[in-house]
Amino acid sequence: MSHGGIDRRQTVVTKVGQTFTTIPATLRLFFHDCFVEGCDASVMIASPNGDAEKDAEDNLSLAGDGFDTVIKAKEAVEAVCPGVVSCADVLAIAARDVVAQAGGPLFSVELGRRDGLISQASGVTGKLPEPTFNINQLNTMFARNNLSELDMIALSGAHTLGFSHCDRFAKRLYSFSPASTVDPSLNPSYAQQLMAACPQNVDPDIAIDMDPETPRAFDNVYYQNLVAGKGLFTSDDVLFTDSSSQPMVNDFANNPLNFNAAFVTAMRKLGRTGVKIGNEGEIRRDCSAFN
Repeated sequence: MSHGGIDRRQTVVTKVGQTFTTIPATLRLFFHDCFVEGCDASVMIASPNGDAEKDAEDNLSLAGDGFDTVIKAKEAVEAVCPGVVSCADVLAIAARDVVAQAGGPLFSVELGRRDGLISQASGVTGKLPEPTFNINQLNTMFARNNLSELDMIALSGAHTLGFSHCDRFAKRLYSFSPASTVDPSLNPSYAQQLMAACPQNVDPDIAIDMDPETPRAFDNVYYQNLVAGKGLFTSDDVLFTDSSSQPMVNDFANNPLNFNAAFVTAMRKLGRTGVKIGNEGEIRRDCSAFN
C-alpha cells in the first residue's frame, strides 16, 4: 500500500510541476465535491447527456487540471492495489498534497469514504457559496455541512491560491450601488488594479489572481489582504467588515500558525461531510464513471 502512496504523491508532484493551476484546481474540486452530496467524488462523474454535477453552472469554471490530477493519481493507486481506494479518498488526499506543495501545512487525512452513486447537475443549485454572500448566508451554508463560522473563515483562506473570472466581481467595480459605482469597502488602489485587469466587456476567459500579493503560496496573506481592503469577492470582504468574524480575520492575519491549525481542523471536518460507507457507495475503477 505504501508504494501506492509514493506513486500517487509523485503523480501529484509531477502534475504540479507541469502547471501551477493544479494546486488551486484540486483544492477547489474537493470543496465543490463535499458541499454537494458529501465527499463522494460525485463531481468527477462525466455524463453523455451533460447533466452530471460537473455540468452545473456553478461547476463549469472548475479547471480541468483538478480532474486530471485525481484521475492520474487514482490510476497510480489502481496499478498497485486495484479496487481498494475510492476516488473520494484519492481526491481528499490530492487536496492535502497540493496544499503541502504550495507551502501550506502537511496533515493526515481520514480515509474510508466510498464513491457516491448520484451525480446530478440539478442537485448543485443552492449548495455552493456565492461571491455575493454575506456572513449569515455563508454561516448557514457551512453549518449545513457541520462547519462552524471559524471553519468557514479558515476554509475561505483557500482563496490565497487560485484565480477568478472578472464577471464574478465586476459589480463591485462598475455598478455597486446607485450611490457608489465602486464598492467603497475596496481599497481604492486595488480597485484601480482590478479595473485595469478587468475592463468592462472584457473577454470572459480572462482570469486574475485572488491573492494579489503572494498568489502562488499557501499562506495567511489572504487575511492581511482582507484587513487592507483587498478582498476580491464580497464574500471575502464581509469576513473583515462584519464584527462577528473580524477578530478571527485579525488573528489569522497576524498568526500564520493559528491559521494553519484552523485550516487543517476545518479540512478534516469538511472531509467527513456526507461520507458514504458500505453499500451506500462503491469503489470506482474509473473516477469519471459509475462501475
